[in-house]
Amino acid sequence: MRFSDVIRLVRPRQWTKNLAVFAGVLFAGHLTAPGLLLRVVLAFVALVLASSGLYAVNDATDAELDRQHPIKKDRPVACGRITRPQAYSLGIALDLAALALAWWLGWPFFACVAAYLVLQSAYSFGLKNIAIVDILVIAFGFVLRAVSGALVIAVPVSPWLVLCTGLLAIFLAAGKRRHEVVLLNGGSAEHRPVLAEYSAGLLESFMVTLSAATIASYALYTFFVRAEDNAMMVTIPFVIYGLLRYQMLVLRKDAGGRPEEVFLNDVPILIDLGLWVASVVGVLYILPLFT
Repeated sequence: MRFSDVIRLVRPRQWTKNLAVFAGVLFAGHLTAPGLLLRVVLAFVALVLASSGLYAVNDATDAELDRQHPIKKDRPVACGRITRPQAYSLGIALDLAALALAWWLGWPFFACVAAYLVLQSAYSFGLKNIAIVDILVIAFGFVLRAVSGALVIAVPVSPWLVLCTGLLAIFLAAGKRRHEVVLLNGGSAEHRPVLAEYSAGLLESFMVTLSAATIASYALYTFFVRAEDNAMMVTIPFVIYGLLRYQMLVLRKDAGGRPEEVFLNDVPILIDLGLWVASVVGVLYILPLFT
């Protein structure tokens, strides 16, 4: 078992999904509090350990199906460079380490990480085979990440955080499923039986509906932040552009199979994300200094 194969098994590129844990400290206005920020960084590490452990267990479980996939067949377990027992052992060890760190950070965060592990394990061993439920479970994993970021610093969990994160995550999950349906071109059911329940057109309609709902929810949220001047509304155009750009990449260029790669490799989306973060920081942290 080579170190390079272990790194591939735990999928570092997908660690970007755990950045959702920083949403709570950012929008609560505590980004400049070193003690709280350190707790969130440690929470990020715990979630990385947890998600990496789940990837290892999932690859061990799905090794046979992955061998039939044009991309996943090169994963370390599917191609035989890491054995299934090795992957299971590594995955369990990483998840136990995640739970130990989560317990140290406090029982509310521990409960969130434990719920995440249980939910994703249920997904791997059955829920992924139920149409629509599979998408919702993926999305709820993102919600738990975001909620855990608020719990670890003991700030109230905003319903807007749950709503916007959930809708965005379902949107991304629908795009991922569409990519799988199109990529496997008629053989999708052999790789993942639930894909037989979907069509590219159906998933595209999901994406259109969800992008509209996400934009509307985020826009409504901005009305409640600095309600005295509604300054947060300046961030809305960046959300609209990001969602529409992503949707264009999925529908026109068949991207979306790996959302993290789209966010890391598409320059317009990277610029848009940077501008969105800068505008949020400007409204929540800099503007109050002058008012």
